[in-house]
Amino acid sequence: MNHRHAQPKLKVVRRKRAPAASDPTREKLLTVAGRVFAARGYQATTVREICAAAGANVAAVNYHFGDKFGLYTEVLQQSVRAAQVEAIQNALDRNAPPEDIFRAVIRARLRGVCRGDLPDWHFQILTHELAQPTPAFRQLIKNVAKPVFKRWLELIGGMIGLPPNDDKTRLCAISVMGQILAYVFAGPLLAGVWPDLKLTPEQVERIADHIGDFSLAYLQDFRSKHEAITPAREPRVSK
Repeated sequence: MNHRHAQPKLKVVRRKRAPAASDPTREKLLTVAGRVFAARGYQATTVREICAAAGANVAAVNYHFGDKFGLYTEVLQQSVRAAQVEAIQNALDRNAPPEDIFRAVIRARLRGVCRGDLPDWHFQILTHELAQPTPAFRQLIKNVAKPVFKRWLELIGGMIGLPPNDDKTRLCAISVMGQILAYVFAGPLLAGVWPDLKLTPEQVERIADHIGDFSLAYLQDFRSKHEAITPAREPRVSK
């Protein structure tokens, strides 16, 4: 007589519902963590000191973010959103002449890094990451920065008549972005040599226009010279 083996019962695991994004404890942890990570860096910061400063239980980090790395990743993502990366992507999506898209990207990027309401910790964390990159930062570069930069290269390459992966295209793209970032990372130096400089919304717009004019003058000049020395292709004659 054949006996059927009883099939083991599957254990039903009920997953804990993800906390709402507006949870006050979660928001408090993010706010405090941003300041602490910026002051001490990822490696030197402990979950215990973040929770103590936030007035939260240590288990709250595990509940809301999984662990310290999950919390830090979310803090970095906050910085990306604060830098208005979405506005840059929208500018690149515009159906407009390349020069207009070029100016729109500069304006969106400059507005993102020069926001007067943006806490200093956003930039301090980036400084730590440039010195000691974490896996979270490298992941953001892969998922966010690289796709945007690829489109930026395509735009500039088309404007100067070179492929996106040409060294000259890359140099031009980085030079334009460098002009923008100078107003962030050289802030203390600029304050010393130009005390009257105030990054008001009106001044930010003037700076964006200047960077656009300055950069376009070079790009247009380079293209005209490049086309002048590039031999025109002879049309093929059909046999």
